Amino acid sequence: MSITAERTAELVKQFGGSEKDSGRTEVQVAILTQRIQTLTEHFKDHKKDHHGRRGLIGLVSKRRNLLKYLKNKDVARYQALIKELGLRK
Repeated sequence: MSITAERTAELVKQFGGSEKDSGRTEVQVAILTQRIQTLTEHFKDHKKDHHGRRGLIGLVSKRRNLLKYLKNKDVARYQALIKELGLRK
């Protein structure tokens, strides 16, 4: 249910500026988004996995808090990120 190390490295390189900058808010949000999408696909087949669903809610909450932080810090970076990830309309 987790994402591979190669996919994580791709996301770090794409959103982090360099391949070692995994701490940027954009990278963290991109990784969380990928994990959320993976779990969402998992729940289409496993409808009764309530323990996993609780973890999904935690991931969504963490992503929401990171997006709120980024929006308060730099609106331009926030808007570019949500546009690239296709999160909000």
